[in-house]
Parts: sequence; structure tokens; C-alpha cells
Amino acid sequence: MADRVTVIGWDGSPLTDAARSALAAATLVAGAPHHLALPEIPSGAERITLGSVELAARRIAQHRGSPVVLADGDPGYFGVVRTLRAPEYGLEVEVVPAVSSVAAAFARAGMPWDDAHVVVAHSRDLRRAVNVCRAHGKVAVLTSPGAGPVELALLLEGVHRTFVICEALGTAQEQVTVLTSDKVADHVWRDPNVVIVIGGAAPAASPAQGAGYRSKQGGGWLAGREVGYPGPVRGWALPASAYATVLGEGEAPQLRAAQLARLGPRVGDLVWDIGAGSGAAAVEAAGFGAAVIAVDRDPEACRRVGVLARRFGVRMQIVHGLAPQVLEDLPEPDVVRVGGGGAAVVAACAARRPERIVAHAGTRDEAEEIGRALADGGYGVECALLQSVEMDTRVWAERERAVGFLLCGHRPHP
Repeated sequence: MADRVTVIGWDGSPLTDAARSALAAATLVAGAPHHLALPEIPSGAERITLGSVELAARRIAQHRGSPVVLADGDPGYFGVVRTLRAPEYGLEVEVVPAVSSVAAAFARAGMPWDDAHVVVAHSRDLRRAVNVCRAHGKVAVLTSPGAGPVELALLLEGVHRTFVICEALGTAQEQVTVLTSDKVADHVWRDPNVVIVIGGAAPAASPAQGAGYRSKQGGGWLAGREVGYPGPVRGWALPASAYATVLGEGEAPQLRAAQLARLGPRVGDLVWDIGAGSGAAAVEAAGFGAAVIAVDRDPEACRRVGVLARRFGVRMQIVHGLAPQVLEDLPEPDVVRVGGGGAAVVAACAARRPERIVAHAGTRDEAEEIGRALADGGYGVECALLQSVEMDTRVWAERERAVGFLLCGHRPHP
């Protein structure tokens, strides 16, 4: 039985001496059809078309001889190495790497990519990749059948982005196309491809950052983060002074902290913030890496939210309109904060089946009404009466008191 497999990455360039040597000794070779057509593969070697990596791994583990797996790009970067190293196969893996398709795509575009997010898109969870493209200004998407440039562009409707579409990298059919997202659906694209999605307002310069946060070349200091990270103010659930604005009723920092804790926004999520008010909750949710759609019926509030988002260097979509009517055309949320609109808006949100819905109420009657809307929508309901007292530390006297009901609806898991 095989206990060792050599995995060779191929980026279209001539094979290295190490790769040629491994192939020359191979008794089994697994790869895509264009890999199995390489002249370096011995004529007597068994050939396996690589569809399911799990099935191939079982065949390789049972093979008596010297197996080799060929893969595009760097097989250790979102590639076959992870599966082959699974303990159930008992394989020792040797890797001969190549330039990853992501690195090649950014090289073709002439762009740095240390500040890019990289996601893999599958048809079953494409919306999570789309949410990363909503939330961040530079994202490389490794596509798959049914989850390609067209599907990405259609799900980004209403959010302007630029697509750099890199088809068949490393082959004679290689092509790089730059289009705005609204034009992508007008074309047919070849698999495999890498899509670089760029756009959104540039992050604000962070006054808190000094030379210690930047490399000597003037770039960022942490892969996958833009130069403006971290934001201009440390922390979250910040007071009104941090936003240079006045917080509205129901926007106390302590209440916002509890709301965000219940929502748990994260990368790949889409957050609806309905009745965004000052925009503090929307900005802080976006700061956790989630995509955010901020909704408010007041055009001045929408303007303030946009100003705040630019100041804090986060991207979000801002929708002016009256809930619940305006919610009908929005993409499906993962979690929802209802900052205004009461039980009617909560019921409309529950009909869209997000994982969690958070709302607040100023009175017990209002809290009971919202709680019934959540329960009728099939959600488990949690309610807490929160009281916070802001103190004037110069004289240690009460400055401001906030009291409210926090409600959270949890969708039962199967």
C-alpha cells in the first residue's frame, strides 16, 4: 500500500527538475484531463481523472507503487493537500509547489495582494463569498461551476464593483478582462477562472496609525487587511464622542454592546441594520468584517451613516426607504438589528428567516408585542431589561440614565 504521495503544482510553466523526477518514477498519476496529457507522464503509469479528491485519495492509499497527483497552481493553497493529509488515508505528502492562481491573477493585473481577502465560491454557499465582496475592497474569488463571475455579479446587484476576470491562467487560452460588475452577466466565461473584485469607498486614513503599523515599503502590516486597519478609535460600543455625533433614543453604547454581542457579526455574514440612526451600530458591525446594509427612512440619517462609514474606513450599502416595504428587494440577511419600526418590522424580518434578530423596546407593552412577533415567526425569544447609568467622574454623580428592553430572537437549529 502507498504511504507516500507526491503532489505537483503546475502553473503552465515548464516543470521543475523535482517535478520531472517524481513523474518519471510514477506508477499512478491523478489529475485533470489537461494534466494527464502532459508528455512527461510515463506511458505505463495508471491514470486517474481527478474529480472527487476523496475518492482519489482512497485509490492512492490502496495503490502499490509511487503515486503522483497533479494540480493547478499551489496545491497547498485551497488545494488537494489538505484532503490528502487527512489521517484516515495514512499518507505522507510531499509537495512540489507552483505559483498559486491567486498570485498569478494579481500579477497579471499588476496589483499587490497582501491586502486582499481570498475566498472560495461554491454554488451551495455563494452568498457568503458575495458578502465578503460587499464588505471589503479587494477580494480574490476562486470560482467553480455555478459560482462564477456571472453569479457573483448578479448577487452584487446594487453594489458597484470592478471585476478583473482571469480565465485559464497558465494555458494558451489565458485571458484577462476588466469590466464593471453590471456588464459581467453579458458575457460567457471559461472555467477555471479567478475573479478579483475591487471597489467601494477607500478606507479613511487612520490618524492613530504610526510607522509601527506600516511596513518600510509603505504597505500594510497584516495580510488580508487594508492599510487603514485598525480603525481610528480602539474598541467598539463606543460613546457618542467617538463618533462626533449625538446618539438617538435606543442607541446607548451599553445597549449597542449587548445587541452586537447577540448578533455576533462575522466575515461572510450580511447584516441588516434597520433604523440605522446615527450609524454607530452599522459601522461597528462592519468593523467585525461583516457586510452591512444600513436602512433608514430619514435621508439625513442616511447621509450621516455614509459620512461615518467613510471616517471609520468601512464599506456598507445604505438604503433610504421605509421598512418593512423597502426590505422586499434586499438580499437575504444572516442577522438583523431592528433599531426602529417595532413589531411590524420584526415580523417582516422573521419572514426572511435570518439566524438572529435583535430589537429593543422602551416599554414592557412594546417588548411583549415584539416578543410575540418573534415567537409567531418561529423564533426562540430572549428578553432582558437593561439599565445603564453614565457617571460624571469629576464629582461622581449620575449624568445620564438609560433603561430599555433588549429582545433577541434565535432561530431554532435542526
